[in-house]
Amino acid sequence: MTAYNPCDLLARSLGLLFQCAPHGEFYRVRTPYLYPDGDIVDLFCQSSEGAGTVSDLGETIRWLRMQTTSPRRSAKQQALIEDICHNHGVEFYKGMLMARFKSGEELANVVTRVSQAALRLSDLWFTFRTRSIESVADEVADFLMEREFSYSRGEKHIGRSGRIWTVDFHVRAPEKSSLVDVLATGSRSAARAVAEHVLATWYDLHPLTVGPEAISFISLFDDSVDVWSKEDFKLVEPLSSVVRWSEPDRFTEELRRAA
Repeated sequence: MTAYNPCDLLARSLGLLFQCAPHGEFYRVRTPYLYPDGDIVDLFCQSSEGAGTVSDLGETIRWLRMQTTSPRRSAKQQALIEDICHNHGVEFYKGMLMARFKSGEELANVVTRVSQAALRLSDLWFTFRTRSIESVADEVADFLMEREFSYSRGEKHIGRSGRIWTVDFHVRAPEKSSLVDVLATGSRSAARAVAEHVLATWYDLHPLTVGPEAISFISLFDDSVDVWSKEDFKLVEPLSSVVRWSEPDRFTEELRRAA
């Protein structure tokens, strides 16, 4: 190996957590970091005489694009991308995270900066998911008003574990009260994590379902996007009533059904 081999330099400075190997015209750096769905963050290095560029070759943005049905980023999300790149000293060029290093000694630092920027950028998935949930939840709120249900939104409840859970709706009908969680995402890969979160919510809040003023749980799936599998519905079914947003009359019936 020459003194300018990026893999040799990274092995000496970052150790075995970062795996490096030739990859076509690049050196691929497999980092120990993961995207929110478990995919590995890979970076790619081009080097000549100890100087060069580290980039994700657009993989982070491509990953992010796969998590939403929207083909465009909002102005707020674009501003967040620019802030992330600025804070980590990374350039955003043609959808790629890029940073130059001028000597071999700087390589480890640059790899770390680009890795951190990729992680922060992937966290924008949560803004996509939040926006999706809020949009559907607004529609649900309008629906409840039209059907003249009394409700509160975004209540916090303490589970038996001591954890605090935020539930989308607390609906009070003459026959009973219900807690409703809206399951919404534009990503098939994220659907299971959403269902598992709601399952954990209902499990921890289960004591609310017993007693003279027992509360029912309703898992309301936004099925306007085909991202849910049968297993996702079955996951929450033992602890809640499963309703699809495309079945508004069924939702109304479930809210009014006597406990």
